[in-house]
Amino acid sequence: MSSFSGLNTATTALWAQQRGLDVTGQNIANVNTAGYSRQRAELQSIGGNAVPAMYAISNQVGQGVDADKVIRIRDAFLEGRAQIESASTARMTAQDATLAQIEQAFREPGETGIQAKLTAVFTAWGDVANHPTEDGARTAVLQKTATLVAELHTTSSNLDKQWTQTRDSLDTLTQDVNAKTQSIADLNRAIKRATQAGLPVNELADKRDALVMDLATSIGATSSPGDDGQVNVSVAGATLVSGTNALGIRAVGTAVPAEATATDPSFVTDPGGTRLALGGKAGGALTALSQTIPKYQQQLDVVAQQLADQVNAVHAGPPLAYDKNGDPGGPMFGSGTVPAKPITAANITLLIDKPDKLAAAAVGTVPLVPGKASADAGNAAKLAAMAKADSGVAVAYRRLIVDLGVEASVATSNLQTQTVVAAQVDASRESVSGVNLDEEMTNMLRFQHAYSAAARMITTIDETLDVLINRTGRVGL
Repeated sequence: MSSFSGLNTATTALWAQQRGLDVTGQNIANVNTAGYSRQRAELQSIGGNAVPAMYAISNQVGQGVDADKVIRIRDAFLEGRAQIESASTARMTAQDATLAQIEQAFREPGETGIQAKLTAVFTAWGDVANHPTEDGARTAVLQKTATLVAELHTTSSNLDKQWTQTRDSLDTLTQDVNAKTQSIADLNRAIKRATQAGLPVNELADKRDALVMDLATSIGATSSPGDDGQVNVSVAGATLVSGTNALGIRAVGTAVPAEATATDPSFVTDPGGTRLALGGKAGGALTALSQTIPKYQQQLDVVAQQLADQVNAVHAGPPLAYDKNGDPGGPMFGSGTVPAKPITAANITLLIDKPDKLAAAAVGTVPLVPGKASADAGNAAKLAAMAKADSGVAVAYRRLIVDLGVEASVATSNLQTQTVVAAQVDASRESVSGVNLDEEMTNMLRFQHAYSAAARMITTIDETLDVLINRTGRVGL
């Protein structure tokens, strides 16, 4: 190697080590930056001339080192796993939150829930059975029953509000998803141009991958590599981002809780209108709207209908029951509409507003004397016994609450397991792409010493050339 070619080799060494120090500094500066992937300067040796000039022989060792390429350190497999696990975690989180809110709507166990109100009603009927002619006990029955009806209305209304709020959140979610898909397409365009121009794109790619991960959490999206550093984003078999083009989504379907079905509401592509089976947070919300909330609303309606049917059957007969005035009893509950509709938790109505209209007696006066009270309390005793009946409304309601508790417990347990799995995947991904300060400090010292050695090499070549130019041929000096 000639002295002049040695200067070139040493110069490339200086530039390469300086580039390594710059990349190390960038990594250290972004150690706490969310979504940042550590970078590495790719050092490649530059060989000598492979094809020498005519009648010449090249004996060059090499021409130094090249450090123009700076890459991001990422694991494509772990990135894909992270997208899948993030979507699963978001879906389970939405399901767990839905069941937790349903439990809050029922407020069980406690003194303000339907169970306590049912117990209070049957206890009041027991007091009437013990004192059938006293107005105080009868008034307590009406008051407790009115409170129970109000509690059924409140619980049903809370479930409807939860459904409506979840439905409204779909519109906000679609706006956020559409904005992010457009941003990914814009970043794809910028990355493509920069890649073709030979410019660095690592920071742009980090921002784009963070948006893709957000989409995975929101709708269960996954990504695949494209041309010139671009990525394509797809969900449920539909491509939302293809290179620089983005496709939107929108929420469609009913906004009325009672009209919800397994496929309504739903998400569709915009434009196109193709139905999408989304995952992530959106999938959890759709499950809540089409299955979870309607299921417990329907079960609550069954409880209200069963309450009305069982009480009305005893209170109105057959066989006949009699009120304090000696008149036959009538239905105690109705839907409160004309014409009458099926009784639900939302429309159940107490039809009796006077204590003396409560049919506590199973038999009238003997002989039957209209307008004269009967001291019999057989009917009140039957109504009080419904609290412990195997097929009674109290047992049906307890079964509903038990089923809700079990489902909520299973959802919480599944979420905890999924959270651990997702955390392990994130930890593995971070171990590859995250910045390690100890490693960066080692790299900094390594590049520093290499830079010093390259600088010393230039000094040595300079001294050699000085001897060659200024002292050669001067004998005796």
